[in-house]
Amino acid sequence: MLGLGTEHTYYYYLSAVDMRKGFNGLSGIVSDHMNDNKGKNIVYAFINKRKDKLKLLHWRVGGFVLYYKRLEKGVFEFPKYEIQDGLVVLSYTQMIMILDGISIVSLNKKERYLSK
Repeated sequence: MLGLGTEHTYYYYLSAVDMRKGFNGLSGIVSDHMNDNKGKNIVYAFINKRKDKLKLLHWRVGGFVLYYKRLEKGVFEFPKYEIQDGLVVLSYTQMIMILDGISIVSLNKKERYLSK
């Protein structure tokens, strides 16, 4: 069971990552961003060049938690972004859909009522 929810902010790291990297290697990639956002519920998503492996890294009390998913068939589909490197924010819904193999590339979200 994932210990992730809507209270987290999900950042997708745009560059392909070597999936041999563990806790230290992945946290080193986003260390500047992590240092600027200490104490916040942030999850970082990393994907490999072939787009068939995904790792999620987040800080829990006492240490890092690392989730790893390898697809037997197919690839993870992420939207194309204008920037080449860096981090982009994903919603919880987008993250779960990506993990479940649902394409969010041409997804249209309907407007919902907001109370004032």
